[in-house]
Amino acid sequence: MVRPAFAPPCSTVAGASLAQTVQTRRAGVSVPVEHHMSTNEDIAAMKVFQIGASAGVGLRLAGLLAERGDEVTGMYRTPAKAETVRAVGAIPVAGDLVSDSVEELARKMAGHESVVFSAGAHGTGLANTTAIDGQGLRNAAEAAALAGVRRFVLVSVFPEAGRARERTEGFEHYLKVKKAADAFLTCTDLHWFIVRPGTLLDTPGTGHVAAGQAIEYGTVPRDDVAAFLAATLHAPELDRDIVELTSGDTPVPQAVAGLATRIGRRSDH
Repeated sequence: MVRPAFAPPCSTVAGASLAQTVQTRRAGVSVPVEHHMSTNEDIAAMKVFQIGASAGVGLRLAGLLAERGDEVTGMYRTPAKAETVRAVGAIPVAGDLVSDSVEELARKMAGHESVVFSAGAHGTGLANTTAIDGQGLRNAAEAAALAGVRRFVLVSVFPEAGRARERTEGFEHYLKVKKAADAFLTCTDLHWFIVRPGTLLDTPGTGHVAAGQAIEYGTVPRDDVAAFLAATLHAPELDRDIVELTSGDTPVPQAVAGLATRIGRRSDH
């Protein structure tokens, strides 16, 4: 599949030699490798490792996956969040994108089939944004490769997000860091999939969305983003592509099925 035209050549992205780095790290770290991705014949349940599982979209997703029968491990940073993760049916595991080494993250991820990254600094400063949304994503991707977890789903941001409000240095930095993180992930050998939701709302979900590679900007409830992610995890055809997501008229299952058909058909050519 041809990568999106806006992605910079992988040779210009820091960490493009991820495979070589992983080989070097594996020499000194004992973790299982090459866990399989679920196929259409094997989608009844999967083991999912969530980064950012203790709040927002991630917490909603953990609950949906656990309810469906998937085995979910939710990483949390502050001790108070452990019970929050456990309460929705996920297995809490302590971890920190900033202070944990790649090897430590890989040990936590080992044995899982998929990683979902929805963590973020949430406006706590430029340095935290760089450390969590930027370097944190890179560390997580490298850890997934080291652990042999091939499927990696990233919750990013819609390019036009927040343009109607006053532009601040912090928000512009956030958009820049998120775009760089997207570009980095596309240059890995992981089976990555990037979802760019519009402005997130806490209103109840409708179960209906608009999803595509290029759609008009809009808002979307966190409930519906979580439902969309839950469906994409069991759609292996959604591989190495970037999809924008807003509220819309299409039920989530049909939206995911339509994307899977189009993306799968394109990858066959």
